[in-house]
Amino acid sequence: MDGNLCRNAEASGLLGSQLSDVTLALGDLEATRAFGETLARQLPPGAILLLHGPLGAGKTSMVQGIAAALGIAEPITSPTFALAQHYPQGKPPLIHLDLYRLEQAAAADEIFLQEEEEARSLGALLAVEWPERLGLMLPEAWCLHLSHLDSGGRQVQLMAPRNTATSC
Repeated sequence: MDGNLCRNAEASGLLGSQLSDVTLALGDLEATRAFGETLARQLPPGAILLLHGPLGAGKTSMVQGIAAALGIAEPITSPTFALAQHYPQGKPPLIHLDLYRLEQAAAADEIFLQEEEEARSLGALLAVEWPERLGLMLPEAWCLHLSHLDSGGRQVQLMAPRNTATSC
């Protein structure tokens, strides 16, 4: 489904009662965070969200919006050096994983599997930045692609899990 440039994905009706594949333009980081808030309210419990996009595309801003919707008041920053941040006070809890610094798929896979196990035990949402570092196929994951628009702002594409042998 293609959408217009909008400030709030929920108000646009793009993320209505049925969450599925969506592509739309977001005017600024505020709109990116608002989309993250809307998305967090509609993802199923225990979801894995893979956040793709170049540096500065808005992946961490999207996670900030998700965290706000989950009731997390703590500042959300990219866990590039820590690799993972846990926010157990969220409803549900949030685990934010950033694989940017991991060059070998085996290392990325190992940390992902550890964090996925923890997320499952907590019933947490697992948000993963730089999932292209993984060697794993994750057909159960939601895929979100962010990119810069020539006109300014960002384009976001959300894809529902495929339940096939491929990943996003």
